[in-house]
Amino acid sequence: MTTVSDRTGTRSETAPEQVSAVRPQTLLLTLLGSAVLGRDVAIFSGSCTAVMDRMGVSEHATRSTLTRMVNRHLLVRHRRGRRVYLGLTPRAAAVLREGEERMWRAGAVNQDTDGRWTLLGFSLPETRRDERHLLRSRLRWAGFGLLRSGMWIAPGTVDVDALLTDLRLNDHLVVFRAEPAEPAAMRQVVRDAYDLPAIAGRYHQFLRRWDTPAPLPTAPDDLARHLWLLSEWLLLLRDDPRIPLRHLPPDWPAVTAQEIFRRTHERLQPKARRIAETEIDSIRMSPAEPGGFPLPTGTTAKLHVPGNGNGEDIFG
Repeated sequence: MTTVSDRTGTRSETAPEQVSAVRPQTLLLTLLGSAVLGRDVAIFSGSCTAVMDRMGVSEHATRSTLTRMVNRHLLVRHRRGRRVYLGLTPRAAAVLREGEERMWRAGAVNQDTDGRWTLLGFSLPETRRDERHLLRSRLRWAGFGLLRSGMWIAPGTVDVDALLTDLRLNDHLVVFRAEPAEPAAMRQVVRDAYDLPAIAGRYHQFLRRWDTPAPLPTAPDDLARHLWLLSEWLLLLRDDPRIPLRHLPPDWPAVTAQEIFRRTHERLQPKARRIAETEIDSIRMSPAEPGGFPLPTGTTAKLHVPGNGNGEDIFG
């Protein structure tokens, strides 16, 4: 057993060592995505601290994280008497829906045979170093890999306008779609642009943790296991550029990892749901309440887009 990583300096000694790097905000977003997303409800702040406590996160760390999430416009408070309930903002709900889409529909295995790639080149002066750093971060989150100096590639068609909508860089970018003249050479291009051993290593680590009849034996119950499973898988998907499988080495571990994830989810979810129903106090929200509105038509949010406009990832 060890501590869950947090930014407050407050530590708890009950988190399984294997998943100690998952931060409280990631766990809370996973909890809220499971309990709140699409249900027009808000949950009692005390329920958050109770669930996080069973996952090894201290009350102080949980409350500090919830406050930061409110300040970052990810959560909205609803008062009922002396109790405070927390609901998702439209922005947080949009990001979680993107995560849901990636987790359950797109998945980790890209069987695409279209053969098209998005190429992006940019040049920014040294005086715009911060913007250059932010641009590179967003490109990596969107699945781009650095092929050559200033030239990035990503599989498929990437909506670059949506990715960089708040960055005024149009005069410094060139974007185009392309197909390789020699498809057989793409495996080498992929090896040059992406750190495949690092990506594979994260999936192998996931398999060591979850490809077992009794994963996380020191976890208190299946609710904790299920939230850790979802959180870790979401982080894996966030960092995976989803390169088409045909360009990857044989026995790519994401294939087995996805099977194990889905099988483990099916096994853990029923009991996790029953525990959550007894642990979580929620209220129904009116559409007129802050956080009760759906995301406005035409508004989008992406899992790979930094959450607060300055490059900070909301799952951090």
